Amino acid sequence: MSHGEKPLIPSQRHLFEIPEEVSYLNCAYMSPLLKTGIRAGEAGIRSKGQPWNISTTDFFARTERTRTLFAQLIGATADDIFIVPAVSYAMGVAARNLPLAKGQRILLLADQFPSNVYPWRELAREREAEVVTLARPQDNDWTRSILEHIDRSVAVVALPHCHWVDGALVDLIAVGARCREMGAALVLDLTQSAGALPIDVKAVQPDFAVAAAYKWLLGPYTLGFCYVAPRWQCGQPLEYNWITREGSEDFARLVDYRDSFQPGARRFDMGERSHFQLMPVAEAGLEQLHAWGVAAIAQTLAHKTAAIVARAQSHGFTALSDPLRAGHYLGLRYSGNLPGDLPQRLSAHQVYISQRGDALRVTPHLYNNEADVERLFVALAACGIRGA
Repeated sequence: MSHGEKPLIPSQRHLFEIPEEVSYLNCAYMSPLLKTGIRAGEAGIRSKGQPWNISTTDFFARTERTRTLFAQLIGATADDIFIVPAVSYAMGVAARNLPLAKGQRILLLADQFPSNVYPWRELAREREAEVVTLARPQDNDWTRSILEHIDRSVAVVALPHCHWVDGALVDLIAVGARCREMGAALVLDLTQSAGALPIDVKAVQPDFAVAAAYKWLLGPYTLGFCYVAPRWQCGQPLEYNWITREGSEDFARLVDYRDSFQPGARRFDMGERSHFQLMPVAEAGLEQLHAWGVAAIAQTLAHKTAAIVARAQSHGFTALSDPLRAGHYLGLRYSGNLPGDLPQRLSAHQVYISQRGDALRVTPHLYNNEADVERLFVALAACGIRGA
């Protein structure tokens, strides 16, 4: 163990409801819930069965606790975070508030996730601006290509932290500095990195940065969190609901309509943000991430993926190397022809991965152990993909 490294986290399978015979190596698709998250969600559902036990305080307390937990995960404050149902919602808020003039450019990456593409294509049509999509660099160095293309004509740079197809990593600190130099806004989709890869928004200084909860945050579907820089926190929300208004804690006076909002980014919160069934699940996931520590998670997952790469190479696979790949993420490309239904064939052996583009996406988490990796390669061999 080198200086500064922490001990690897041992398998945490006991915290999840994953049978021993199942090899789930697909966190980038959707994480399993923690047992604590399942219990919290069940308790939330049961609470609606007895609504007389739901107090007005319950509309605010857990939401604020969860908002704070996410903020701490990325080096922000609770005032910087708003609650969203999906990445597309956050991108809609960003598109509504960021300036974009006729003829200016929006910079995207080839094959990035659609929720960080469609809003910008629509905004470009509305403003008579241009979407510029960078092709995958031959050397796989996305950061270099992005930096080369950010100039004074670029108004918005909309990126992932790591590419959802193969985990290709973007140096967000370098990109953030270049955006500030050229006067461009930086909008990030952290869904495939937040919770598994350290990020400090104070160092990156994005304008908006969103993460859906259902992947590496170990949370539920239909819930997420978005950071917004202080300079945009007086902007225009997508919707005008009651709970984001100043004084909304006093239910008896909700008809004393107010133009003023709750402090910070809360004005952008989605309606019915309290979500008694899902918010407790998100809270449980975030609490566990804090208990493990994101730096320790990242180090442990990098060790797991390195071991998988070492074995995969003897089967004819290649993967991006450090520092071009996020440590928690693998996109394995094959030297020959893969069966188009390989993930389905592997699932017959209770081995679960994804295929995105030309890459097999293998994304373990702390619930995985060495037996899971062994079953992956046994199943690959059973599907006709054998080692040299």
